[in-house]
Amino acid sequence: MKVLITGGTGLVGSFLTDLLLSNNIEVMVLSRSEKESQVKGLSYAVWNLAKETIDIEAVCSVDHIIHLAGANIGDKRWTDKQKELIIDSRVKTADLIYKTLKENKHQVKTFVSASGADCYGLETTNNCYEEAAAFGDDFLAKVCVAWENAANQFNHLGIRIVSLRTGVVCASKDSALQKMIKPIALGFGSPLGSGKQVMSLIHIQDLCNMYLHAINNVDLQGAYNAVAVNNTNEEVTQKVAKILHKPLFMPKVPAFMLRLFFGEMASIILEGSAVDNTKIKATGFEFKYDSLESVLKDVL
Repeated sequence: MKVLITGGTGLVGSFLTDLLLSNNIEVMVLSRSEKESQVKGLSYAVWNLAKETIDIEAVCSVDHIIHLAGANIGDKRWTDKQKELIIDSRVKTADLIYKTLKENKHQVKTFVSASGADCYGLETTNNCYEEAAAFGDDFLAKVCVAWENAANQFNHLGIRIVSLRTGVVCASKDSALQKMIKPIALGFGSPLGSGKQVMSLIHIQDLCNMYLHAINNVDLQGAYNAVAVNNTNEEVTQKVAKILHKPLFMPKVPAFMLRLFFGEMASIILEGSAVDNTKIKATGFEFKYDSLESVLKDVL
């Protein structure tokens, strides 16, 4: 079996590459520059989105494609230019692969794409969203619509499609969690905004196991919520402080301050509702880290 990964050098891509290799699966990573691999089973292929060029032979030779490419939504303020980059980095990359497969003989059976659990809209409600729920109308929901539409076009080529709507990925380094815990670790952490907004979390190992599950199980089709636990921002903050043995005495960070600093992007940390994971578990997938404490204890 041979798997092509876009965004293979990122947080999830790097962890996933190691997981696939450990399962004796060959991995090819699409890169913007030429690279030589010193790792058995790992190779690189070059693509250039601006020039719309790609290693045709390499892409057409794989059995499955995992699409992780996409600009980090939390890197910069959401200017019009940054919003365009966030969408294009997900959609145009998929379009280039689709065009390549459409115009050439290939053996690709599955296209598994990342998506976002915030597709249902950034608002704090009592809802627990299942996959059949309607998408929201804010920016990130629109990103997810475009993202999944780009993936769904592969159906026209007879390729099985799976979209994993991912929550906040927790890892021991380089994840969004590290940014959140820094003030807590320094002794002046506090909940953000109301603290009632839900954070839908997943351990990076569970997420990567889910990608492996998706390519190995032909019955999986369509969208699945890739979320292990749902806890409020206040609950997560308190649990982190407890594990790190740090006090929590500062008042909650006012929402207006975060909006002043981050602009529209502040909605990522100020809003959130629960996301249901029944559908993926019904396929036989089992979470290794299925509680807030188990997730945090392993990565802190």
